[in-house]
Amino acid sequence: MFEFTDAQMNAWLSLFWLPFLRIFGVFLTDPVFSMRVISMRVRVSFTILLSVLVASQLATVPMTVPLVSPQGILLAVRELLIGLSLGYLMRLIFTGIELAGHLVGLQMGLGFATLYDPLHSTNTPVLAQFYSLMTLLIFLSLDGHLVVLRALMESFVTLPPGDSHGVQALQVLTNYASTIFRTGVMLSLPVLAALLITNLAIGVMTRAAPQLNVFAVGFPLTLGIGLVAMYLSLPYLAPFMDHMLGEFTRMSLLLVKAWGGR
Repeated sequence: MFEFTDAQMNAWLSLFWLPFLRIFGVFLTDPVFSMRVISMRVRVSFTILLSVLVASQLATVPMTVPLVSPQGILLAVRELLIGLSLGYLMRLIFTGIELAGHLVGLQMGLGFATLYDPLHSTNTPVLAQFYSLMTLLIFLSLDGHLVVLRALMESFVTLPPGDSHGVQALQVLTNYASTIFRTGVMLSLPVLAALLITNLAIGVMTRAAPQLNVFAVGFPLTLGIGLVAMYLSLPYLAPFMDHMLGEFTRMSLLLVKAWGGR
């Protein structure tokens, strides 16, 4: 008859439980894996599959403290936070591109045009939703979902489960949040520059001809030039997304090292 000690059972369970929490944390915050069209049952099943594969490759026992103890709960929370922070890195990139859509739509006069976004379960401006869908398609075409999974798997090599004790990782994540505004301004800058010149030209026209109806002329002109400028700037979205995937790989490594206190 087989007999198992509490230490052995705890070691075997922790070998699966801690990787499960880190992987599940990524699936909760990553902009692709956390979409509402992917049911929770599918996410949990995929997490269990990856956890089994990771557990079979771990060379050491993740933790020796009991799972149901203050130390065990603290380690479990840390693993979940590591996964959440890795998925949040990619969400920052998507949010920055969506911000570009907000800025462009606001300057073109389409800020009032909103549609229900099933990905975020809220009303979103049309151009912001368009940029979001374009980003999602480019992300999948560049195998961005595989880049996220590779960064997640490499995190187990850089930082084995149960070995996290760094708190400066939150500071690294907070500093990287500035990429939202940098990305939004960089992508919307060509359209904003074209619209600025258009508004200046309309202002000169109304100054020279006060009888000109600025609302009847200005809105169609601004909308048309904004759409043309946006069309000309869209080809640069794919190379930019490719660059941001490389940036994500670099930042994910720095973030995992920060969680390890290195």
